[in-house]
Amino acid sequence: MEEILLPLFPLEVVLLPEEPLSLHIFEERYKTMIVECLQARATGEGQQEFGVVLLRGQELSSIGCTARIINVTRQYEDGRMDILTVGKRRFEVLLVNEEMSYRRGAVAFFDDEGPDVPADQEANLAIERFREVLRKLRQAAEMPIHLPRPYRYLSFRLAAALPLSLEFKQQLLSLRDEPERLGRVVRAMQALLHQLERIQRTQAKSGGNGNLLP
Repeated sequence: MEEILLPLFPLEVVLLPEEPLSLHIFEERYKTMIVECLQARATGEGQQEFGVVLLRGQELSSIGCTARIINVTRQYEDGRMDILTVGKRRFEVLLVNEEMSYRRGAVAFFDDEGPDVPADQEANLAIERFREVLRKLRQAAEMPIHLPRPYRYLSFRLAAALPLSLEFKQQLLSLRDEPERLGRVVRAMQALLHQLERIQRTQAKSGGNGNLLP
């Protein structure tokens, strides 16, 4: 039972599969957790990943995503560290265990119930909308997009790079159908484009500098 309990890291963040996440680890309990994950990676035994779960107030979301440590980018003399991780597997928390200084969970991993690669037409539409949003955000006439095929988890890859709400990203994380997720992301991008266009018009009237970056 001990080995199957997943270390949990509650954060005001929604981590999506394939999304990079940099973290500064400073609390003693999470320094311990990360060191144990690094030791597991070195020995091949134990939990190499930890679960990132959204924490809003005192409420812990039941759906999260594991983070795999890519590297430790900086270590401090007092044990603090900066790490780079990437989102991997989605899970549902079935039971929370608080026997250690940090929370652990009995979890059930899940994947999509259908194909996780969209049809070419839907993928091309989503990528074009994504390019339009980035052009608006970055105020650039051209915006090269590097999304190598196959477009697995395209919805997550696009959403991770956009200024979307935590609630929206948490809903995406829970959905087990890539076409539905991608459709929601496309609609969110269309709404974001309308919002950015309104901001541009307002700034043009008021003589603003046109910077749309959040």
